[in-house]
Amino acid sequence: MSKEKEPITNEEALAYHSEGQPGKLSILPTKPLMTQRDLSLGYSPGVAIPCLEIQKDPDKAYDYTARGNFVAVISNGTAVLGLGNLGALASKPVMEGKAILFKRFADIDGIDIEVDTRDVDEFVNCVRLLGPSWGGINLEDIAAPECFIIEQRLREAMDIPVFHDDQHGTAIICAAGLINAAHLTNRKIQDIKVVVLGAGSAGIACLELIKRMGIKHENALLVDKTGVIYEGRTEGMNQWKSAHAVKTKKRTLAEAMEGADLFLGLASKDAVTKEMVASMAKNPIIFAMANPDPEITPEQVRSVRKDAIIATGRSDYPNQVNNVMGFPYIFRGALDCRASQINEEMKIAAAEAIAALAREEVPEEVSAAYGGRQMEFGPEYIIPAPFDPRLMTTVPVAVAQAAMRTKVARKPIIDIATYKKELAARRDPTANSLQHIFDKLRDNPQRMIFAEGEEEKIIRAAVQWRDNGYGTPVLVGRTERIQASMKKMGVSEQNIVIANAAVSKHVDEYIDYLYPRLQRHGFLYRDVARMVKNDRNIFAACKLALGNGDAMLTGATRNYHVCLDNITRVIDTKPGEVLQGISLVVAKGRTLFFSDTTVNELPEAEELARIAVKTAQLARKLGHEPRVALLSYSTFGNPMGEKSARIRDAVKILDNMKVDFEYDGEMSAGVALNKDIMSLYPFCRLTGPANILVMPGLHSAHIASHLLQELGDGVTIGPVLLGLQRPAQIVHMNATVSEILNMAALAAYEAIVERSSKVSALGKGKKAKA
Repeated sequence: MSKEKEPITNEEALAYHSEGQPGKLSILPTKPLMTQRDLSLGYSPGVAIPCLEIQKDPDKAYDYTARGNFVAVISNGTAVLGLGNLGALASKPVMEGKAILFKRFADIDGIDIEVDTRDVDEFVNCVRLLGPSWGGINLEDIAAPECFIIEQRLREAMDIPVFHDDQHGTAIICAAGLINAAHLTNRKIQDIKVVVLGAGSAGIACLELIKRMGIKHENALLVDKTGVIYEGRTEGMNQWKSAHAVKTKKRTLAEAMEGADLFLGLASKDAVTKEMVASMAKNPIIFAMANPDPEITPEQVRSVRKDAIIATGRSDYPNQVNNVMGFPYIFRGALDCRASQINEEMKIAAAEAIAALAREEVPEEVSAAYGGRQMEFGPEYIIPAPFDPRLMTTVPVAVAQAAMRTKVARKPIIDIATYKKELAARRDPTANSLQHIFDKLRDNPQRMIFAEGEEEKIIRAAVQWRDNGYGTPVLVGRTERIQASMKKMGVSEQNIVIANAAVSKHVDEYIDYLYPRLQRHGFLYRDVARMVKNDRNIFAACKLALGNGDAMLTGATRNYHVCLDNITRVIDTKPGEVLQGISLVVAKGRTLFFSDTTVNELPEAEELARIAVKTAQLARKLGHEPRVALLSYSTFGNPMGEKSARIRDAVKILDNMKVDFEYDGEMSAGVALNKDIMSLYPFCRLTGPANILVMPGLHSAHIASHLLQELGDGVTIGPVLLGLQRPAQIVHMNATVSEILNMAALAAYEAIVERSSKVSALGKGKKAKA
């Protein structure tokens, strides 16, 4: 059964694009520009020197400018998504979006270019003349048939990769799925009879690529809205359709589908009927790729053909044909070997690499990143998951090797093993892991207690929690206030629980639970009763502690430490663990974990060791291989300060614990983060810059993480609170709705993991008794 796609309201989409700095892109310098000398080097007169070098040797532009990692995303807005001809300016949000996907998935810098013309000559000349600016060109959202002409002419005129993703991106992922589907059904590519519905840019590109891979011309029927494209047809024809016309008596889609092995749909919703699917050959392969709704749903296919292998363009079904598995990595490989073009061999190499990845055993860390989802090659796993981090180290390599084989690589990659390591270093898995956590929540909805339920941004987060299928939100607060706010905001109260302490039937139960915990800490029964009835954090924490919710979130209206004090009055720390806060800073393509940033003012050696272990566990959960640096002002005994002794002792404790991650200390932050400085200490156990910084005390941890947050250009997640017996998280007071959702998801995910661990332990106990 499929899940609903995440609903996104118009208001949310507009807020995403307008909050803070408008749009999705900015340009940041990669060189210092602090002094007059920096200015003289970066601009006049120093800039003249590389100019002269590039004049003598144009390839030097790759050494002295950003060209080698720079792709232009170019459109004229004539076919924007499924919205049609919106014009160049209206296509800008899409092009900016494509640019950030390049950065997000392949660490490629992209810039959007909107060309305001429908004239092919004007468009081609504009792009051609601007060509020296970039290392590659991604054409996007250009209507057919002009897109075919534009791409062909630019490829002929330019010596850099030109790639129309609407055509070739879909074709490559589709081809990867076909390779594996043919393997599973014991078919040879050259024997497959195929029907392609949709004769636009994507449909024709898919057909051309699979023909290049072995599909016979006479075995392929291309169908458009008029019907089968056959030899002699004149209605609605052009040269690109004519190239695929075949001799056949079939005229309709229904006739074409009879006995077909493979259906590729690039048309529209409900274009295919159950009867058509029923008429296909044994073990039919059906790729219904129309978006947002396929030509026929997997449920409809299964109702008549249980032997079918099915793929769609949607993320809520198995086997998603998603271009993001292709274009970032294809350009990555092409740029790294300085390919002059992306040829057919490179496209096929990408398809084969993607297909091969799906046939490999899925590593445990990849499965864990997807919330423990079982991924095994078979009818429901013929295409890798779009967020599979292994794509970064496989597809670019295959593309670059194909470029070298076909003599279009101007800078061949000699050491492939080193290249794979460089690719892995470009990838930061944190965002992937957060997405997988949200996916896990949709499979295991949780009751999320929002302690500050009267706040507008908390209500918005609760509505998104409900609408995205993450579970049931519980808003703590006064009923009439929350209802009035929801009415003013125009949101529905349906499936949102309001928990008002003034009328709750659980109040006496909560008081009786809390009073024994606090009676020897200076609290009278009436004090506890007042707290439960009047303090929303206390009420929410009691609710969580007694099982009336799965996880809790607070912090939007109160200081972090006030919230932490409220929660710890109700919920204990896990036995043998240290309560701690971990801040994640994601910047410049890497994630740093800072701990402890919230709880322990001056942790002893034993506590530092435990903090390191828990932080490493969180890093692994988010897809990182831990490299832990225990920080100090001194480095390996220089200077030998008394205060750094506990750092050295923490390293010895980790030695005795025989942990399974890299760690070392004591060391300064410069040594921990700078590989050149680290190389001065060849005995250092870390194989690369640290990604976990265990701070010597709360002062330095809090200051360092907040300085990075305020002065850096990255994103901060957390602090993530670890060590409580029940999952609760605290956001900062100016947290956005998105940040609130992220922290709520981490709390709820912890609840899922803990419940799963208890079930697993119970199962092992029963087996042991048996």
